[in-house]
Amino acid sequence: MSDGPDVELPENIALAWGLRDRPSRGPKRGLSLEQVVAAGIQVAQSEGLGAVSMSRVAGELGAATMSLYRYVPTKHDLLDLMVDTAYGPPPPPRAPDEGWRPALTRWAEGNLTALRRQPWIRHVPISGPPINPNQVRWLEYGLAALAGTGLRGTERVSTVMLVSGYARSWATTTADLTEAAVRSGQTPDQVGLHYWRHLARLTADGPYPAIHELIAEGDEEDDFVDAEWRFGLGRVLDGVEVMIQTRTTDGR
Repeated sequence: MSDGPDVELPENIALAWGLRDRPSRGPKRGLSLEQVVAAGIQVAQSEGLGAVSMSRVAGELGAATMSLYRYVPTKHDLLDLMVDTAYGPPPPPRAPDEGWRPALTRWAEGNLTALRRQPWIRHVPISGPPINPNQVRWLEYGLAALAGTGLRGTERVSTVMLVSGYARSWATTTADLTEAAVRSGQTPDQVGLHYWRHLARLTADGPYPAIHELIAEGDEEDDFVDAEWRFGLGRVLDGVEVMIQTRTTDGR
């Protein structure tokens, strides 16, 4: 699967892991890679991802734009490092006496928490498989949650991708809805209430029996958004559990 420890690493990956320093040519450096990344995160948090540029980050640091290239090769590499740093480390790994499902649930919720804490992350395109330090730790803990389940290696990887993808999709959807509510001068709860009232009026005399039944039930929860998250995650894990049970039953 790999060429071992002697494989040549691209410069951006080696830098992320602290395995290679930038060349010492040019003026003496007065910053660190960590400071450059932190400044990028600060700009993204306060002004949005669109405001992040090498010149803007340099201005945040009181440095010349070209000086940043002594620490990070490109803006693309800077964004990757920002995401890895902002995501932070994963939640605690699966305990020896813990089942795979609660461990993977905690892992999934950690993903959602990270994305909600740093909502700009969802606007950074995924540039490849997890390779930076925190990304690899998340991958390790996600795979470890599925140890001993009987799933094959590719199935464990696919499960981790499925769960993290669900978390990213849910974080994006809810953040978009929240931002839309803010633009309209309403709270998300107000938007939801108005939506159902408008839908009820528009469909009252039409051929929408399934919607009529739903509205008539009037089933509302105080934490509707989080309840929807838990419902979706539960159904994803139900599917994984069926596959695990199949592996256990027939030994395939």
